[in-house]
Amino acid sequence: MSKAAQTAVDGRPGPDGHVPALRPIGAPATETGLARRAAEARSLAESLAARGVAAVAITIVDNAGIARVKTVPVAGLEHATRWGVGLSPVYGVATADESFTASPAVGGPAGDLRLMPDPSAVRILAADPGWAWAPADQYTQDGRLFGCCQRSFARRMTDLAAVSDLEVQVGSEIEWFLGREDRGTLVPAHTGPGYGLAVLAGLGDYGSRLITALSESGVRIGQFHPEYGPGQLEISLPPAAPVQAADLNVFARHLIRTHSARQGWRTSFSPAVVPGQVGNGGHVHVSVWRHGRNLLTGGNGPHGMTRDGASFIAGVLDQLPALTAIGAPSVASYLRLRPSRWAGAFACWGHENREAANVEIKCFDPAANPYLAIGSVIAAGLAGIERRLSLPPEVTGDPAAGPGPAHAARPLPSSLEAALAALRRSEIIPGAMGAVLYDAFTAVRAAEAETFGGLDPGTIAAAHRWVY
Repeated sequence: MSKAAQTAVDGRPGPDGHVPALRPIGAPATETGLARRAAEARSLAESLAARGVAAVAITIVDNAGIARVKTVPVAGLEHATRWGVGLSPVYGVATADESFTASPAVGGPAGDLRLMPDPSAVRILAADPGWAWAPADQYTQDGRLFGCCQRSFARRMTDLAAVSDLEVQVGSEIEWFLGREDRGTLVPAHTGPGYGLAVLAGLGDYGSRLITALSESGVRIGQFHPEYGPGQLEISLPPAAPVQAADLNVFARHLIRTHSARQGWRTSFSPAVVPGQVGNGGHVHVSVWRHGRNLLTGGNGPHGMTRDGASFIAGVLDQLPALTAIGAPSVASYLRLRPSRWAGAFACWGHENREAANVEIKCFDPAANPYLAIGSVIAAGLAGIERRLSLPPEVTGDPAAGPGPAHAARPLPSSLEAALAALRRSEIIPGAMGAVLYDAFTAVRAAEAETFGGLDPGTIAAAHRWVY
């Protein structure tokens, strides 16, 4: 974890690909509320059709971190908003290898859910003309939120923070591999150097068109650059409220994948595309505010943090081994999460002087469900404030390279099994998630640990390469 900079934005939609905001889905569905939303969606569908949209991709992200989709024609958006779109609840226990496990409340062929698209989050997919995208909340047939709804979990943690007059802002970095696979051999789109200007000589058109497509879809990125690994690229997304930040992460990854395919490339967000090479990270940046004041600056604590700001970070640090199971949740994650490779393999914190405004969580990767990752970080931070936790001593260098206080830099779990064990020991995260979601999530990750346990790194990397 590092304390770094963040530029606040209001997150309001403008005259671009992000359509005007409607009322977000929050409370359990009611007849009056759904009727109102359906009327609003009717007007929205008409405006989308006028802009050339033919279909809307409605998505959730499951407990394996895979985005699942149901599509409706744009004329069907009103009906989908009113009645939802069906999906089997078994996808709450789907695994990365496309098999299914089970938990006490989820599993088997029976039952159905209603995916309720959130019109306030609809974006036009500029990289794929004719398409728009909407995230969904998961409801049961009788109008109650499904206990395994990951997006609703992130909203619930956001609402819990608001009870203490806390506003959380979240930004993220997205790294990906760009290349092709020729008869089992990976051909990266570039071979470096890392951050090298020379890379743009071959990928300048790809990059400029990607930035344009994101902008036309209402996404104003902070940066785009070649990363350290062969074929690796990165963008940084602007800060937003937690649910909106997770939505943006899902949308941006789909747009990147779509744009890459139209340019003749394949995209992998897997934590480890090739064993031994730099893996893809999914760093999460979090800032905490109260009444317009950033709690991570302007105080009397370490590096100017306020008492509550420092306690929020201390809560995240305290729970970081358990959070690793959620933010680095695949077997492939532990091919990346190694010491001295800038992956964040230790539970420690240090200051990075960029006019401090947020904390960066470096150990997370793109196999994580962003709604679960963000919601769990908020839960840990709130517990830190409630328990008045203090930060341990700061670690200023590589925690694997030299001596220091033993309690200042604990190694994070080095396998999915160890991360799951830390999650099961947590007194914070399981209760925050709730039994239905927690049991389903841990069932998925335990099944994956068993499926891929004992396999060599090359086999593990290949099995996950094009899943994420």
